[in-house]
Amino acid sequence: MIEIKSPDAYDIYADKKAIFLAGSIEMGMAVDWQAEVSEKLADQDILLLNPRREDWDNSWEQSINHPQFREQVEWELKALERADHILMYFAPETKSPITLLEFGLYARSAPDKMIVCCPAGFWRRGNIDIVCNMYGVEQVETLEALIMAA
Repeated sequence: MIEIKSPDAYDIYADKKAIFLAGSIEMGMAVDWQAEVSEKLADQDILLLNPRREDWDNSWEQSINHPQFREQVEWELKALERADHILMYFAPETKSPITLLEFGLYARSAPDKMIVCCPAGFWRRGNIDIVCNMYGVEQVETLEALIMAA
């Protein structure tokens, strides 16, 4: 497994099956579930695209005019497009507005590309369940099941 974290380039791995780790980060407030996925998939022949940026700074202005913020958002959008599969995790203790946005982008346009884990306790689980059901998005109950489905 090769793991690339934002904002590093991944273009040289065009031949590798890519998995994007979409889900709760919430500017560092969510548990680092991406590390667990990375550890468990370490022996796979895949490219893991991880948006959890090592040098993230919560003081960055969330504006198109802020270069690091814009770089992060564009990296994520391009990596989502590049990915063969999107593993999406909604941590129950978060609101995850960006994950909800990404979910909306792909639930209808590429439902076969996504596998979603939205455990009990997530504040909008009902919405996630209904959208997954309506558009045929695969859904699992636990982070472990999400990893196994990768």
